Amino acid sequence: MNENILVVDDEKEIADLLEVYLTNEGFTVHTFYDGISAMEYIENNAIDLALLDVMLPGADGFTLCRKIRENHFFPVIMLTAKVEDVDKITGLTLGADDYITKPFNPLEVIARVKTQLRRYKKYNGKEASPTQNEYDIRGLIINKDTHKCTLYGENISLTPTEFSILWYLCLHKGNVVSSEELFEAVWGDKYMDNNNTVMAHIGRLREKLKESPRKPKFIKTVWGVGYQIED
Repeated sequence: MNENILVVDDEKEIADLLEVYLTNEGFTVHTFYDGISAMEYIENNAIDLALLDVMLPGADGFTLCRKIRENHFFPVIMLTAKVEDVDKITGLTLGADDYITKPFNPLEVIARVKTQLRRYKKYNGKEASPTQNEYDIRGLIINKDTHKCTLYGENISLTPTEFSILWYLCLHKGNVVSSEELFEAVWGDKYMDNNNTVMAHIGRLREKLKESPRKPKFIKTVWGVGYQIED
């Protein structure tokens, strides 16, 4: 594997445990116990995925996630001891791709890491097909091979998860895609009731596409059913 995984958690036992499990899976792990040191490392080194605790000294996980998304697009998984939906939605809105609530099973973390890395490789061009695969939806152009998205000629920076959601909706354009189907297709996990993950990512996508929440041009909400990109 040899992917570079960043682990940031001020609870040394948890951080070190994750390092052991990830290393045993063949990953190269870089462990930090505060946000500032981690940010300095990210700015000067290549990272393939980050595991960020929310509660960190110096700079919390939300701040660190926001800084990462200014210049980087690798997957980010938030680790949180809080169970409130607002904390989960905050992380997802800032650009996180997934979240895991403490206490957790390290094997679950490994599975989530592998899922995010597979998606990242699939959609960032590392496993690109030699045949161009592109949609043009009234000036919104998304290209699977180059992992690029433009709106009226202007580049739109999407995280791997955001790209996956938009691509799936374009792939099924004209059809209504339920939150359950979208979650299971993009996250590769079983959808649970009251899961706000999809809604949070759709909201962030609409912001990037400069969509009006009441009259979206591209991603429409079909109330009680799901989401749709029309032909």
